[in-house]
Amino acid sequence: MAGWNAMEQARHIPAGVDPAKPAPARIYDYLLSGENNFEADREAADRITAVVPEIRDCAWANRGFHQRAARWIARRGIRQFIDIGSGLPTVRNTHEVVQAVNPQCRVVYADNDPMVREQAGELLTGRADVRVILGDLRDPDGMLANPDLRALIDFGQPAGLLMTAVVHFVADSYDPHRLLRRYLDVLAPGSYLALSHLTDDQKPPRAVDEFRHAFDHATEQVHFRSKAEIGRFFTGLELVAPYQPGTRGRLCYAGDWGAVDQALADSDGSRWLYCGVARRPQPPLSPAAEAPRAPG
Repeated sequence: MAGWNAMEQARHIPAGVDPAKPAPARIYDYLLSGENNFEADREAADRITAVVPEIRDCAWANRGFHQRAARWIARRGIRQFIDIGSGLPTVRNTHEVVQAVNPQCRVVYADNDPMVREQAGELLTGRADVRVILGDLRDPDGMLANPDLRALIDFGQPAGLLMTAVVHFVADSYDPHRLLRRYLDVLAPGSYLALSHLTDDQKPPRAVDEFRHAFDHATEQVHFRSKAEIGRFFTGLELVAPYQPGTRGRLCYAGDWGAVDQALADSDGSRWLYCGVARRPQPPLSPAAEAPRAPG
């Protein structure tokens, strides 16, 4: 086919993958210097880079936040993780990060790109503690009912829900805040959410427009949101601070959260993404449970 190089023509293409149509997972893979992408993905990424030269730094800032958040959550004693919009395998994947904290950790990766399931599945063949499923964030009922997910995730115990750089591919018409609440509602108290999201706050309008238009013909479109809109994803949760236990956390730029050197981490690329980590609190006791018993 025109526009393909010899390597792409020889590569096995999973059913449901159109190499001529850019896909978020493959664009992200290219920005992280991966090889699981096609010419259409590289062209889309290069179009963004032409007006947002810090976009590679943005991708790496997000990856760094994802890894730091997953490690932090694992260190809080969480032993099961759901990574939605996981993307293609790259350096220091989620299971590698959390199992370095505790080898008993279990991870379910979920993505709607068939190429992710194929590539990740090949790397994880024979593992009982990691699963890769094909699922769409916009279908929480289907995702949560997936037998592979339920084989590893015990919803009676706290879990880590990772949604980094994925919710901005959900249009307002799908009510992303309601969708996220559907996932949170099934998680046990003590569970954590780690989320990052693109923003157009204080960004040049032309750069935002070109960034958005690069996804016009992609499998998904991108939807920038303000800090206030992103903050609403954490409604009802307790934002946590990475280095100050017991201190209320805050929404921040992706490079800042848990960074060893915050001045160095606060880059132009990092400022395209707001992020946060939050805990689902224990439900309040009912008045009947709180009332002291009368003496017998």
